[in-house]
Amino acid sequence: MNREHSNKCTTARPLHVTLSVILFLLTLSTVTLAQQKLAQTGLKFLNVGTTASVTAMGEAYTGVESASTAMFYNPAGMARMRGFIDIGLGQTKWIADISHQYLSLAVSPFGGDYGVIGLTALSVDYGEIEETIRWNNEEGYIDLGTFSPSAMMVGVGYAQALTDRFSVGANVKYVAQNLGSSTIGFDQKNDLIKKENSVGVLAFDFGMLYRTGFKSLNFGVSVRNFSKEVRYEREGFQLPLIFRLGLSMNMIDLLGEEQEHHAFLLAVDATHPRDYPEQVNVGAEYVFMQIVAVRAGYMFNNDEYALTAGLGVQQQLSDMRIGVDYSYTPFGVFQRVHRITVRFSY
Repeated sequence: MNREHSNKCTTARPLHVTLSVILFLLTLSTVTLAQQKLAQTGLKFLNVGTTASVTAMGEAYTGVESASTAMFYNPAGMARMRGFIDIGLGQTKWIADISHQYLSLAVSPFGGDYGVIGLTALSVDYGEIEETIRWNNEEGYIDLGTFSPSAMMVGVGYAQALTDRFSVGANVKYVAQNLGSSTIGFDQKNDLIKKENSVGVLAFDFGMLYRTGFKSLNFGVSVRNFSKEVRYEREGFQLPLIFRLGLSMNMIDLLGEEQEHHAFLLAVDATHPRDYPEQVNVGAEYVFMQIVAVRAGYMFNNDEYALTAGLGVQQQLSDMRIGVDYSYTPFGVFQRVHRITVRFSY
């Protein structure tokens, strides 16, 4: 071992320890907050899974290395992104005719020597809702038309592989929700008095991913939606803070021979949310010839949905890879949820 390599290893170890301590302390504070504020959160659209490939695997993705879409789950997962640029576009047909649209973009300049920079955006369309106020008439109310609530998130992420095994990442994002204007009375001219109902706050995500050295076994940790308290009128609430631990591995590695045509990814996540009980998510993905993917997952301790499934195809076209993913989630009394994602990488 030469002196230069020795100095790099020496520098990496203290950095390893420091980041691990910070993440451990953050984890303890997260758990404490989750216990104190159970079921007292808002801006719940941040809890809805986005990427079709991930939701098809039961959202068990904290320990998986991927690309730009990792920012929605564990930002450290994009630290070893292959290629220069990766883009993901998708839509979720959520319950009650609610629609989510998202974008993820990651760039790895200079071959990733200085890390990976990412951008995420998410918008929510709640549709139109009828507005009424109480009134002294036969119906007991008068109709004021309709209004359209909305929500959005836009964020910037960064991830870096500090050593050949250890990666870290973080997002800073602005989250906002507009519930429209409410009628609170009439003025002296008998015109409606309106009050806007909107909030916005900065939130942070942190993540770590560690290659254990045993085959392709990875270990990941993430903390998402860390922010200050938000207040609409009188009552304050927190964002849906969630802490995740995850393991992933290509089980084909256990056969002892490299397989170019087959891959079988198995992933397990343990989650500790602020606003509902702990869950364990299990997901699997089989990929044939790096073209066709079949995915399935199961989310334990969930009241309305548990089983997930999906398909994906991708194709290399010169220097560009294009992929399309679909996921299907039965959702109890809400019937089903469909998601689709289109991916481009170069």
